[in-house]
Amino acid sequence: MYSLIKPILFQFDPEKVHYFVTRNLKRFNKFPGGAALSRALWDAKDAGLEREVFGLKFKNPVGLAAGFDKNGEIINEMANLGFGFIEVGTVTPLPQPGNPKPRMFRLPADGALINRMGFNNLGVDVVAQRIATYRKNRPAAQQGVIIGGNIGKNKVTPNEDAVSDYIKCFDRLFDVVDYFVVNVSSPNTPGLRELQEKEPLMQLLNTLQQRNHKNGISRPILLKIAPDLTNEQLDDIVEIVTGSGIAGLIATNTTISREGLTSSAKDETGGLSGKPLTQRSTEVIKYIAQKSKGAFPIIGVGGIHSPEDAIEKLNAGASLIQLYTGFIYEGPGLIKRINKRIARQ
Repeated sequence: MYSLIKPILFQFDPEKVHYFVTRNLKRFNKFPGGAALSRALWDAKDAGLEREVFGLKFKNPVGLAAGFDKNGEIINEMANLGFGFIEVGTVTPLPQPGNPKPRMFRLPADGALINRMGFNNLGVDVVAQRIATYRKNRPAAQQGVIIGGNIGKNKVTPNEDAVSDYIKCFDRLFDVVDYFVVNVSSPNTPGLRELQEKEPLMQLLNTLQQRNHKNGISRPILLKIAPDLTNEQLDDIVEIVTGSGIAGLIATNTTISREGLTSSAKDETGGLSGKPLTQRSTEVIKYIAQKSKGAFPIIGVGGIHSPEDAIEKLNAGASLIQLYTGFIYEGPGLIKRINKRIARQ
């Protein structure tokens, strides 16, 4: 079905299509029997898919990457499509509109997207309340779905004050998410990637770890890194993760590279995702897994458009995977195809 409607959807602005599709997905799930039909079509139920990673039990290893549900609006609908975990955000302390439109571009010839969204979101208070409401009302069929909170800083916050923004998001989301992701690798907030440097990153992660206890409870904290880091920088990342004691990594975010692109939108500024990132993200996963000797889990994301792409990420050292651009290009059937392929391993 998706192969029939995709050519129509791809005729229109990507951001407008995103909201059109998600609105109608919400409507479909509200129809009597709609949610059950969605689960019957897309959700792969197999006990062999269950994974326990950083102390959490995932019903399957295929998650929705941050950026698709920035405001916690469609957790229920994405869970009904078969995702085992859903990462909300990136969330900032205060609401912000993001960068001027247009800010998302398709590159069909390359199987890719370029976005410069700029952390557009409604702010951490709204998002925290939405996740809390979802948790209170979610159906029994979704009790095993894990929710992550991807946190960042506001555009107007200078880097020297960035830690306070991450603390605000961390404290506000602590009671409603299962794990955290520290996003310092988006190319669309000026200066943000400077926080990947060793000293400021260690300070940020150590500060969050010190706060990571509440009534005897702690949450796994992950770091999301860029694919554009050198091996020397990746060595530093491994040292930072082990030194700070955080739970693991997400590899990788979007890239600023434009190597090999052929689409007319290739020179748009922003982060590139999709098929051009497949090989590099797998290389980063493999390098970190070998360098760290498997000391911590890695969530693999970047250019997963097929079950074979997913298996490559897992074989390279990823414990879980996430979809974004592949989900847009291939449709919800990709989730089930990947899970069925993994179940046969």
